[in-house]
Amino acid sequence: MYLGFPEEGDRCPEKGCTGHIDYPPPENCSCHINPPCSRCVDRVLTCPVCGWEDESPDYKYVSVAPGLSMREHKPRPLDPTKIDYRTQMHSSSSQKVVGGYPPGTTADEVRKEVNGTFGGRFESFGNGRFVFIAYTD
Repeated sequence: MYLGFPEEGDRCPEKGCTGHIDYPPPENCSCHINPPCSRCVDRVLTCPVCGWEDESPDYKYVSVAPGLSMREHKPRPLDPTKIDYRTQMHSSSSQKVVGGYPPGTTADEVRKEVNGTFGGRFESFGNGRFVFIAYTD
């Protein structure tokens, strides 16, 4: 069973396969007209040996009007075995850092990972989750 998130160059997660996953080259690229083109951006990780494809891209298309759709970002799940987080916009001089940590991790250990240039503060910390405001400017 594959427990991590696949990345370019990793061994194929398919049981028994010895290949490495990679993004296939784009076909009919039109980046020379209007970069980046969908043929380059929409490629998914693929194993050239067994044909495995990553079924969980970090986006999905959402219908916003009849005949019109928009790409919506779907963030990857956070890894509960390490200090893992996402950074979000907060203000013109700070960022909101939302994440999780494994049991036994202290607030000081998390702060070392997410502290802003000018420090920061925890909005919440507990039960394996945290929200930290990092002062950046």
